[in-house]
Amino acid sequence: MSSPIRRLTTAAAVALLAGGTLVACGGDDGSAQAAGENQATTLRLGYFPNITHAPALVGVQNKIFEEALGGVQLETTTFNAGPSAIEALFSGAIDATYIGPNPAITGWAQSKGEALQIISGVTSGGAALVVKPEITSVADLRGKKIATPQLGNTQDVALRHWLKEQGFATDTSGGGDVSILPTANSEVVAAYTSGAIDGAWLPEPHLSRLIIEHGATVLVDERDEWPDGEFVTTHLIVSKEFLTANPDVVRNLLAGHLAAIDYLATEPAAAATVANDHLEALTGNRLTDEILTASIDNLTFTVDPIASSLYGSAEHAQDAGLLDPVDLTGIYHLDLLNELLTAAGKPTVNGEGSG
Repeated sequence: MSSPIRRLTTAAAVALLAGGTLVACGGDDGSAQAAGENQATTLRLGYFPNITHAPALVGVQNKIFEEALGGVQLETTTFNAGPSAIEALFSGAIDATYIGPNPAITGWAQSKGEALQIISGVTSGGAALVVKPEITSVADLRGKKIATPQLGNTQDVALRHWLKEQGFATDTSGGGDVSILPTANSEVVAAYTSGAIDGAWLPEPHLSRLIIEHGATVLVDERDEWPDGEFVTTHLIVSKEFLTANPDVVRNLLAGHLAAIDYLATEPAAAATVANDHLEALTGNRLTDEILTASIDNLTFTVDPIASSLYGSAEHAQDAGLLDPVDLTGIYHLDLLNELLTAAGKPTVNGEGSG
């Protein structure tokens, strides 16, 4: 394909990427930090081997990030769960990572706003409660066992909040009216087919796999639980320390991120194949064409962070007893992203929202 960076950007955006005169940048609170002369020579990026991280998959596989970063070396690490990615960010093992909303909220709370900032949206949608066909109503869930990927993760919070709204009691030990059983995504199919669980609140592609290969049905599409059917599934965060010291490197990472999302939008079939190629390289397994297509069709790749849903997720986690009240003011740093969007003639985004 032709260079995604060149396709995405106008001449003005190219000037930003070229690393010429660096502008001052700061958080959404208006503070400013002048870019230093001694930028990092390496960017350490985390992401998950999951189709909800497709911009990262194609960005790495097609060397889109490498092109955008220029002389800065890219090092990548993959994670299977948000808490381990946050731990790596805290320890300085990585500088930035693609991640779901609830781990980012938790990381922000644990560090009292000092460790990270959200610099772009990535993915919206692609999560649902799927169940055995004989479960046809909310009432049928009483006494059933439902899996989520991990206690306190994004889908776990969504399920606990939704069940509470339906009048069901749950706890973190698998008790209550509906038993919630944290189960790794890789183990969900075996648990479902063996009868160990009756359903799961899952992200793609595991969601489509249970439906297509094992006859599960959708009881709740999470899009129906949010205004306009939009909610953040994945976003891009960066170490606050790295951002302050290396705004130009972060800007170039964002340029690659924009180009990867542009590629997914303009050449979806080719980009999906590239993402699948990278999944296979990482895991040794390849999604079938049917599951790949269903998964991609159920996701929206967007730089909009859909901030209102992040605030909503935080409230849901607090309501479920999984998070103490937290002030999310300042969690977004979208100045660099908006510079690139403006230069490319695209609409800017914001971090405004309440639950």
